[in-house]
Amino acid sequence: MPSFEPGSKVATRKASQNVLAALTGAVPGLIGGSADLTGNTGTKLAGESANSPEHPEGRQIYFGVREHAMGSVLVGLAHHGGTLPFGGTFLVFADYMRPAVRLAAMSRAKAVFVWSHDSVGVGEDGPTHQPVEHVMSLRTIPDLRVIRPADATETAGAWKLAIESDGPTALILSRQDLPVLEQTSVDLVAQGAYALLDPPSPDAVLVGTGSEVALCLEAAQALAADGITVRVVSMPCWEAFEDQPFDLQESILPSDLPTVSVEAGVTLGWGEHADIAVGIDRFGASAPGDLVLQELGMNADNVADAIRDLLGSI
Repeated sequence: MPSFEPGSKVATRKASQNVLAALTGAVPGLIGGSADLTGNTGTKLAGESANSPEHPEGRQIYFGVREHAMGSVLVGLAHHGGTLPFGGTFLVFADYMRPAVRLAAMSRAKAVFVWSHDSVGVGEDGPTHQPVEHVMSLRTIPDLRVIRPADATETAGAWKLAIESDGPTALILSRQDLPVLEQTSVDLVAQGAYALLDPPSPDAVLVGTGSEVALCLEAAQALAADGITVRVVSMPCWEAFEDQPFDLQESILPSDLPTVSVEAGVTLGWGEHADIAVGIDRFGASAPGDLVLQELGMNADNVADAIRDLLGSI
């Protein structure tokens, strides 16, 4: 697996491309591509030819604008055996693929669905292309492993988990650059959630996914200046976390600690793990991605205020 320099900034879709480059030689059955968004989704297999009647050995598949067909092909390849198929498109287009994704989950097809441009950070494309409800919608599919990595390091861990596990995996990746965090781990992604910041006797917990994990760390720093100590938890994969023993779950997200979740999407479902959810329960807006995130509450000040409000209500 490639390593990434803490402090640098890398979009997780680009980190995924780097991981694929490393995996191509190590995983002979790796085969896949994209529904007409190969460069955008980081699904190019470097040095591999396109699969065609003339080149049946080709490991790169250009599916065209056929998201549903792509998903169905991945299921067929997985059940044929001898391959680890993957296919990528924008997350908002996961709706077009849902019957194939459900089939993968029902039949335990070992396929990797790569969905990039994972939030309103998409920006100027506006609400039609901003996936607000999609991550939570995918989590409702039984037996689908949904991983939203916090940074490039967790992206490597997400691919590792997908390769080492049975059944289908969804990788939810960012369009925008994200800071590579010092505290993230390749191996702990398989645990589903783990603490990045763990002060003694914390007053509360901040749990985030994807691009919002860095926001949680920023908010924790602001709260520390006010004398409020916060544990910060990255939760890249709900399904992996819920498979852990209860004692381990309780050690990461203690039921007796006030908890705020932060994710740039609908808050429905976060009540399972948090007392208050900071999210986006509306469609987005057309503006630069950073501005949309800021205006819709995905900023450190709003996250810190949620902790203050929660502690103030106890």
